[in-house]
Amino acid sequence: MEKNPRSKQVNDLFEKIPMEGIRNIIVVASGKGGVGKSTVAVNLAVTLARNGLNTALFDADIFGPSIPKMFGLEDVRPEVSAIGDKEIFFPIKKFGVNIISIGFFIDQSQSLIWRGPMAGKAVTQLLGDTQWGEIDYMIIDFPPGTSDIQLTTVQKLNISGAVIVTTPQEISLNDARKAASMFNNPDLSVPILGVIENMSWFTPEKHPEEVYYIFGKGGGLRLAKEFNTELLGQIPLVMEVGEAADKGLNVFSQKNRPVVNAFEQIAESIIAKTEKEK
Repeated sequence: MEKNPRSKQVNDLFEKIPMEGIRNIIVVASGKGGVGKSTVAVNLAVTLARNGLNTALFDADIFGPSIPKMFGLEDVRPEVSAIGDKEIFFPIKKFGVNIISIGFFIDQSQSLIWRGPMAGKAVTQLLGDTQWGEIDYMIIDFPPGTSDIQLTTVQKLNISGAVIVTTPQEISLNDARKAASMFNNPDLSVPILGVIENMSWFTPEKHPEEVYYIFGKGGGLRLAKEFNTELLGQIPLVMEVGEAADKGLNVFSQKNRPVVNAFEQIAESIIAKTEKEK
């Protein structure tokens, strides 16, 4: 008797991608764009690599991939090998991080006009057909919001935990709540490791004793308490961080110690939390 095609579709939907050799998968999410989510994902990955951990970074933002630009790899193309009728992708390595992004395979001026299922399929293919090797931490940079890409990734992978990025202002918190609520959905049930508050304050370089809370104060902590998790760290608003990203550099290339210290603290907390669950 022929199997029910709908049953096969459901089984295919929830069938996990065998990510052999990858010990921990951390997704970095936000409810809206413009909060520095990709900057956080990039520098978190670099920090983990600097701690001697085998680290990978996957750019799941199919419609707006920024990872190639932030690593200075816009004109680089990964090695691709054919095995039978299947293509195998090999990550590009920089700053000790193994990187894959759809941005490596399309022209920078090209826009992808895909429906959600096609974008989800692209994510699945890139994740499953990449030769990652032995990886301690894979960081996945989610697109903003709660779309098919996020749902497909969470359903297809065994996620170790999610990190929510927000700025202190209420409009960002409202959108971040939606992202956090998605992970708390009983059908998904991904542990929220904590909240990262970006652009927490501004200190003029020539007046280090002055602190200005441009986007408000305490928003990240409030969000963490709402979801019974912790505030992993607060990252100050520093112009050098954005400039470094535009030049394909990371926070360790500039001299602002509060930013570097924040990422080191965040990485340390994530390592402690994930190792505790093993």
